[in-house]
Amino acid sequence: MTGIEVVETARDAIFAVVLISAPLLVIGTVVGVAISLIQALTQIQEQTLIFVPKIIATFIGFLLALPFMAETLNQYTIRMASLIISQR
Repeated sequence: MTGIEVVETARDAIFAVVLISAPLLVIGTVVGVAISLIQALTQIQEQTLIFVPKIIATFIGFLLALPFMAETLNQYTIRMASLIISQR
């Protein structure tokens, strides 16, 4: 493998990780900000209040995003397998 191929492979790996993790990170961030805003508006300062809605929303988002995440990982695995085969 040349240096350019190594960099492209690393770029593909990082891009796949970002694509796979982005839906859950976005959902967790949006729910966290929304709950924090509600806490600030109602002056409820309970620190444990944020965790339950965030966990539930992340789990539901995971179930909804699972086909997309699996397909992205499958495509990445096929690309890497074809790259390994072509190197022989």
